[in-house]
Amino acid sequence: MTSASAPGKVILCGEHAVVYGRPAIAVPVGEVQALAHVDAGGPGQGTLVVAQDLERTVAVGKADKEDPLAQIVRLTLEQIGGETDPDLTITVTSTIPIGRGMGSGAAISTAIVRALAEHHGQWMSSRAVSDLVYQVEQIYHGTPSGIDNTVVAFEKPIFFVKEVGWEVFWVGRPFLLVVADTGVTSATWQVVGDVRRRYEADPDLYSSLFDRVGAVSHKARTAIEEGNLDTLGRLMDENQALLQQIGVSSPEVDRLVAAARQGGALGAKLSGAGWGGNIIALVTRETSARVDMMLRLAGAANVIITEVR
Repeated sequence: MTSASAPGKVILCGEHAVVYGRPAIAVPVGEVQALAHVDAGGPGQGTLVVAQDLERTVAVGKADKEDPLAQIVRLTLEQIGGETDPDLTITVTSTIPIGRGMGSGAAISTAIVRALAEHHGQWMSSRAVSDLVYQVEQIYHGTPSGIDNTVVAFEKPIFFVKEVGWEVFWVGRPFLLVVADTGVTSATWQVVGDVRRRYEADPDLYSSLFDRVGAVSHKARTAIEEGNLDTLGRLMDENQALLQQIGVSSPEVDRLVAAARQGGALGAKLSGAGWGGNIIALVTRETSARVDMMLRLAGAANVIITEVR
């Protein structure tokens, strides 16, 4: 048996604007993981992907190209020069919540690519893995920015600009994020599509909003590199106000953001597509427990504390 894993992720700032060429920052969340195990299968069975959490079994040789689990297997086997439908069983599990903006699809794809490559005795660079996963992200999200596959594959903080490039950058002072689940599932492709319709209806307004979000991302990178957490917190609050104007917040998101700030968070905002999903809050070791408690009292379905370094 060959196994591989991949982390979840959160967007720290820049969501939605990143789809339109402005920068965004994303960081990995190692406290949640997708796991893929590759075993030899029975003679003639072909390749099966068993997604235990979804209670699905996919026969790769029979699935269509719009099935993301089958497609990432096909793309990987083609990349490494393996058989097109070998007798393998790929078992996938994940602790990353689905539809919460934490990159669950990208992480599952990344874990499958890594496990299959290792099973065939091959090494793939993080960039090669990211490029394969991006192709499947288009099935999940329609017009993805590319940030999910990049941060998940590299497992480092990423400063990302679509169609320009990305940079791994360094954290001047480790910081704590609280990730709180609203309990509301959000389909990224639906929210992204709605924002596109709004943009096409009023391009001047939305271009201005995207520019302001992009400026926040530039300032946030500087704050992170300098270890200036107070400034980072204020920028997260500014980003949340802009996301509300873009139209992707929700009552559930706003309630948790307010609770985090009441608990002493330096800043708080939604993370990901919006209309539900997760919020993130910047905390200190002294305030993390109180923020955690306030979020749970406000109805958070789950709370994760992760350190970014």
